[in-house]
Order: sequence, then structure tokens, then C-alpha cells
Amino acid sequence: MGILAWIVVGLIAGWLAGLVMRGGGYGILGNMVIGIVGALIGGFLASALFNMPNAVNGINIPSVLVAFLGSVILVAILRALSGRRAL
Repeated sequence: MGILAWIVVGLIAGWLAGLVMRGGGYGILGNMVIGIVGALIGGFLASALFNMPNAVNGINIPSVLVAFLGSVILVAILRALSGRRAL
């Protein structure tokens, strides 16, 4: 998957995770980074738990869902470590 596709999937997943997790958000760049790192986390978990190689493989619904779930996990971990609460 090309870098542009990673950025687009990261933006979508980070934005969705910011909406679902509520709170102040991390801004457009922060959401993009959270989405991209979330895609890596989600892809790793999907591969390890469900034997899905290449779970994030382009701009499509399954890729966005995997990246979104990874992003939600990442935001939850970040908030737990920082002590930040949702409003």
C-alpha cells in the first residue's frame, strides 16, 4: 500500500476514533499519526489473532475498520497512560 493510501486511511481512522472516543482530540496531524499507528496495531492484531495477512491493504472498508479499531485501542492506551479523561 502506498504512502498516500496510508495517509488517507490514517486520516479516516484517526478522525473516526476521535469521534467515538470523545474528548478534545489531537488535531488533524495528531489524528493522522494516531490513525497510521492504529493501522499498524490493528493490522498486527488482525494478523496475530485472526490469521488475516495484509489486513490493511488499501483504501477500502475492511482496511479502515481494522485501522479504526487499532486507533481506538491506541487512544485508550494513550489516555490511560496520561490520565486524561473524556469530557
